[in-house]
Parts: sequence; C-alpha cells; structure tokens
Amino acid sequence: MIECGDTSVLVTSTRSSGREGIDFLPLVCDYEERLYAAGRIPGSFMRREGRPPERATLISRLIDRPMRPLFPGWLRDDLQIVATCMSLDERVPADVLSVTGASLATLLAGIPFYGPMAAVRVGLLGDDFVLNPSYREIERGDLDLVVAGTPEGIVMVEAGANQLPEQDVIEAIDFGYEAVCELIKAQEAILKEAGIEQVKPEVPEEDATLPAYLEKTCSKAIGEVLSQFAQSKADRDSKLDAIRSSTAETIEGLKDSDPVRQLVSGNSKALPTSFKALTKKLMRQQIVKDGKRVDGRSLDEVRPISAAVGVLPKRVHGSGLFQRGLTQVLSTATLGTPSDAQEMDDLNPNTEKTYLHHYNFPPYSVGETKPMRSPGRREIGHGALAERAIVPVLPAKDTFPYVVRVVSEVLSSNGSTSMGSVCGSTLALMDAGVPLRAPVSGAAMGLIKEGDEVRILTDIQGIEDFLGDMDFKVAGTDKGITALQMDMKITGLAVSTVSEAINKARPARLHILEKMMEAIDTPRDGLSPHAPRLLSFRIDPELIGTVIGPGGRTIKGITERTNTKIDIEDSGIVTIASHDGAAADEAQKIIEGLTRKVNEGEVFSGAITRIIPIGAFVEILPGKEGMIHISQLSEARVEKVEDVVKVGDEVTVRVREIDNRGRINLTLRGVPQNGEGSDPAPAPTPVAPLS
Repeated sequence: MIECGDTSVLVTSTRSSGREGIDFLPLVCDYEERLYAAGRIPGSFMRREGRPPERATLISRLIDRPMRPLFPGWLRDDLQIVATCMSLDERVPADVLSVTGASLATLLAGIPFYGPMAAVRVGLLGDDFVLNPSYREIERGDLDLVVAGTPEGIVMVEAGANQLPEQDVIEAIDFGYEAVCELIKAQEAILKEAGIEQVKPEVPEEDATLPAYLEKTCSKAIGEVLSQFAQSKADRDSKLDAIRSSTAETIEGLKDSDPVRQLVSGNSKALPTSFKALTKKLMRQQIVKDGKRVDGRSLDEVRPISAAVGVLPKRVHGSGLFQRGLTQVLSTATLGTPSDAQEMDDLNPNTEKTYLHHYNFPPYSVGETKPMRSPGRREIGHGALAERAIVPVLPAKDTFPYVVRVVSEVLSSNGSTSMGSVCGSTLALMDAGVPLRAPVSGAAMGLIKEGDEVRILTDIQGIEDFLGDMDFKVAGTDKGITALQMDMKITGLAVSTVSEAINKARPARLHILEKMMEAIDTPRDGLSPHAPRLLSFRIDPELIGTVIGPGGRTIKGITERTNTKIDIEDSGIVTIASHDGAAADEAQKIIEGLTRKVNEGEVFSGAITRIIPIGAFVEILPGKEGMIHISQLSEARVEKVEDVVKVGDEVTVRVREIDNRGRINLTLRGVPQNGEGSDPAPAPTPVAPLS
C-alpha cells in the first residue's frame, strides 16, 4: 500500500509458472479504478465499474513502460502487476504512486528484477519546479512531467509542456531524477527493515553452439544486406528471410549427430531467435563503427518528407496527409458544438474533454492481416501522446468555442507513426481553419549503446526501433517542447545522454516543420461549408433560467423555431450552433430579448401575438411578451378586444408596470400610433460577442 495525502493505492505483483514455446516476457500491468475511492457510485445501469476508462489504460501503460525493461531477458514466467486506487485525494494523482508501488511490490515478491525503480511528477509554476504537484497546480503550470528511473539512470519520461525551451525541460528531468534517487533509497530501506534480500537476476549460461555457427556462416551475407543502402525495406526483409531459409536448409542437411542440428530440431524458435540476435548485433556494429544506418542516412538525417492538405472533400472539415519515409498518416479534423464534448466518468477531477485525438493502426499499415478489433492500449497511448502535443497550441475557448476531434489513420508504418500523427494533425487542423497558436511537429530519437559507446539516431525507422535501445518522441513548435515520451530497453540512461537527445531533436523538428509549412503556412480563413457555425455571447447567469424556461420549454421552442443547437454554461456563456448564419442570428436576438431588462415607461413597437377576453399580448422583444389589459386599449370603454386590435397588428406600447411576478403590463393609452409624436424604444444593444 503506497500513500500520499489521502490517496492510497494497493499494488500487487504476482508470478506464475512459465509457458512453453514463448519467446517474450508475458507481463501484464493493470490499473484499476474504484469510484468509491472518491466517494462516488458508478453511473452505469449496473451501478458497478465496467470497462476501464481511457485514463486507466494510460496509467496501466505508465506502469508497464518503466517496469518491462527491468526484468531479465531470459524470464518467461507470467507476471501480473495490479494497482488499485482505493482512496483518492483530489490533490494527489495516483499514477506516479502506482509506478513506484509496482517496483516495491515486485521486490517484495522476490521476482528477479533490476530495481528498485521509482517515479515522480514535476510541475512548473512561474520559475519554480514543483515536486508531485496537485491536479490544480498541473492545470495552472506550464509543465506536467513524469520521470522514472533506477540507480543506473532514467528509464522513462512522459511529459506535456507549454512550448517550453529544451533547457527548461532538461533541468526539470534532472530535478525529478534527484527525487527518484531518494525514493529508491527509501525502497532499499524498507527491504532492509523487512529483512528481505533483493533477488538479483542471474544471467543463465547460454549454449553458444548455434550463435557461433550463425556468426561464422551468415555474418558476411547479413552484413552485405545491411550495407545495401539503396534498397527498400521490403527488399531488405526478403533478402534476410532468404538467408535464414537457406541457413535452415543447410542445417537440415547436417548429420543427425551434429549439435547445431540437434539444437534446431529440438526447438523451433532457436534459429529465428539466434538469427535475429546476430542481425541486431551486426546492425548496431555498423552504426557504432561506420556511422551508417541501414538506409544509408547519417545519424542526424531525417527521411524524405512530403505533406499535403485538403486531400479529402470539404464535407470532411479538414484533412492532412503527412509522409516521412515509408510512414504515412492521414489525419482528419472535425468541428463540433459544446454539447459534443466527451463526458469523463473516472477519478480525474476534470469532467469533460473538448479536444479529442484518436489514433488508428490497421494491420494493412505493416502489410499484415489480422482481425480488426476495438482500439488497444497502444492505439490509446499514441492518441493520447498526439493529443498532449497539440493541446498547448489550441485557441482559447472564449475565442473558438468548438469541440474538436482529430482522427489519425496510419496508412503505412515504418517507425514513428505517433509523431507522424502529430504532424498530420497540425495539417488537418490548419486546413479546417482552427486558429492554432503555432504549428507542431515531432520526431522520434533512437539510441544504440554498446559498452561506453553511445550513438543517438534522429528519426528512427522500424528496424532501429526494434533492434535499438530507446524510442524517444519529442514534439513541439519553433518556440519549444509540447510533449515528450521516452521508453527504454536498457536499465537506465544518464541525464546527460537524455539531454543530448532532446537537443538533437530540435533541428529535426524544425526541418520537418519547414516541410509542413510548404503545404500550408497559416490556418485557413474560413471553415468548411459543412462545419457548424457558432455564435457565442454572454448573458447574466441569473437569467439562465429565463432562457431555459419551465421544464426547458422556452429553449426547446427557440431551437425548434430557428433549427439551431443552443448550449448554456453556468458562467452565462451561450453558444449557438447552426449551418445557417441567419438562423443563428435570429436565435441570438430571441435570447437577448429574453434576457434584456425592461423598465417601466419604456416604449416598444411589436405585433399582437394572441388575444384573450381580458386583453392582448404583444411581442415587445424577440421571445418576450407583455399584455395590454382591455382597460388599457383605449381612453374610451372597450367592449371587446377585437374591436381595437387583431392578431398581427403592429402597435406601439408603453410599459405601464412590471408586477412582483415579473409580468410586463402594457398600455396603449396616451401612446401615439404609427410613430406620431413618440419614438419606440430603440433596439437593444447587442452583447459583445465572444467570437
């Protein structure tokens, strides 16, 4: 149980026996939310927690990413880490507590583990870094950074930033790692106090027979394929597959007593695993020794880039196509009304989202076939990263009250599709006419570490991600960083190396941004003709009930009459959505008329709307009526109302009184008609629009 303030998280780590025939670590990390933690009852029909909300999935990934590289590569046992938030203090987020708790639970369970590991959050308020800020401080600040590390260095970084300079982010990472080291010492103290000795992973002795055979027989052929820089990815993969198939046939022809054949015959995964390990070794040697990558690029070179906007008809509000090498992403932007905001039913204090980014990774993007299912953890995580990168440059709600949804469809993948989604999203939003504060681009940085030799790679492709040691995604504007996400395959990295990677990402981002600006350099002036038109203005919050009416009848009548959508916030901001500008204007006039204060003695012109035996009703303002009592229709006695006025007649009236129930009583007595001798009250002055 790990606690901070009133936030309590129970974290468990469980190991069961290994499964036959698998060549990976079957680790599952789950974060479970219980609404009782915040004193709430679930809102579903069943009144119990159901499918994990998106935030819970993101925290599950936050636990998994720093934990996975710290288990030994030979471990094949089923592992499950479950973090359950049992009490939530709205000042203390539970995510970083869950990460640190996962480390300690694993150590207490006696599972082989290169820990301890801990995580902290760093915020920035003004010029001061804040350790583990509250939810409110995160919202107010310019940085939301999570740093996880081990005694060997940093193992994971996740951040959202408000266009911060690289140096500020580097200093924040260093600040956070100092706190991580203190939490690591605390875990070691707990183990010592409990009398538990940490189980250090022991590297088992491996049979070098097959690796030695492959290195002798295949190294030259594999090296030649890796050094053919002009070939495509498909050609390189097919040549490597051909070498492996030929080697398998050669081994099949060896004597039954040959130890190599015995190894391969007894284990179907032995040859693919050893062949992959040799390919990885040779590729890394080529980068470290020769400074050349498999496609011939230098270490800091970005792949060829192309960008286009408006690739889909304008019925799609905005679209952008971004391609870097073989990675191609099509992003679309859709504008909606405030009622389209996503309601959040989780433990996060924020109750709605007005910007949504959804990422889709279909199997055809990597040339594979498999069933199409609902988005997995990877898709949710990549969408959240792209969303975090764009949020800091979105226009203020007061000036652009639209709800915006961006969908990124990965059409082809060869590394860094998440950063391709960031670039494609910027293009689509600008094509949709969203007035971004600045365009955003992103690049993925890689790392090869062989002993003391370290090489940082710019714009990594699939094989470099697969066989490398780091995937460090950096997104931002020309002013600074908006999002970071770093994942490691080694047990720690020095802050100085992380700093070097962040600084080397900047020229790459600016180069990509320059190519994007060739497609569109400023947001379009107008919206798609199929996008809704929004009018926003403010009314007195005390008059919201007047606009809504008993049981919502008034606002429903306005929407039916004008064919518009109307949203009213508690602050008094009214947003009217319509595809017809004239209809939106009419709805605004009606609401302004309903909320305009009428004073005794004012004169208005209006039409008779209905007649009852004791008087007639006049619409003196759009949506607002007053009544002329039969005794106020004329100086002389009136027998029937219809003797003086009929429905539809235009009359000029004076406000005689406003009774204690707010009803407006009018009079015709002493009020010249047809504009003779008196002017009607001027039209109400429109409230200054917000957009």
